[in-house]
Amino acid sequence: MKDRCDGSHGPYRSLQPLILASASPRRRELLRMLGVDFRVVPSGAEEGNPGTCKDAAGQVECWAREKAMVVAKVHPDHWVLAADTEVVLRRRVFSKPSGPREAKQMLRDLSGRSHRVITGVCLLHEGRGIQRVRSVTTRVLFRPLSDLEVDAYVKTGEPLDKAGAYGIQGMGASLVRSVTGSYTNVVGLPLSETLEWLLQLEIVVPVGRVDAMETVGGP
Repeated sequence: MKDRCDGSHGPYRSLQPLILASASPRRRELLRMLGVDFRVVPSGAEEGNPGTCKDAAGQVECWAREKAMVVAKVHPDHWVLAADTEVVLRRRVFSKPSGPREAKQMLRDLSGRSHRVITGVCLLHEGRGIQRVRSVTTRVLFRPLSDLEVDAYVKTGEPLDKAGAYGIQGMGASLVRSVTGSYTNVVGLPLSETLEWLLQLEIVVPVGRVDAMETVGGP
C-alpha cells in the first residue's frame, strides 16, 4: 500500500521527501493538517507481546525505530517517520485488544483510573545516517464507567483497533475526564514534538518562508 498525501492547505510546506511508515488514519490526518506532503508506506512490522514492561517508554521507542528502519531500507533517500503508541496502567501495557472480550476488560480496568499514554516516535534518513528517537507521555483520567456503557461502546467497533481499547478523537472522548499533556500524543502522534524535528532538519518550513524564497529566487 502506497498513498501520497499532498498538503494543499496548512501553515507549513515540504522541502524534502517524507514517508509516514504507518497505516494509521489518525497519524495521517494529524500530519496532513500541517500542510505537509508525504507518502504513506506501512512498515508491516508487528510489535511483540510486551506483557509486564518495566520500561514502556523504551519499548515504544524500540518499536517505532524498528518500523522506521524497515521502510528506510527500501527508501534510503527519504526521511521516514514512524510511531508506536501504548496505554500503560501502572506497569501493565495495553496494546490493541484481540477482540471484543479483551476490549471490555481493558475498559473496565481503566474505568475511574488514571493511566499513561506513551508514544515512541522515530525520524530517520538511512542515506544520511541521521536518526532521531524519543517518547512522549500523556496522563489520561477516565470517569467511572458502568458495564452497560462499556458494552455499548465496544459494540460500536471503535475500540477494536486502538491501544487501550479507546479512541479519544472519536466516541471514546466521552470516557475521558481529563488529559494532562499532549492531546495529539493520545491520538497517536505528538504533533508539537514531531514538528520541532521537521523544522530543525528543514524537512518542512513555514509557508511565509517558502513565499520569501520564491520571491528571492524569481526573476
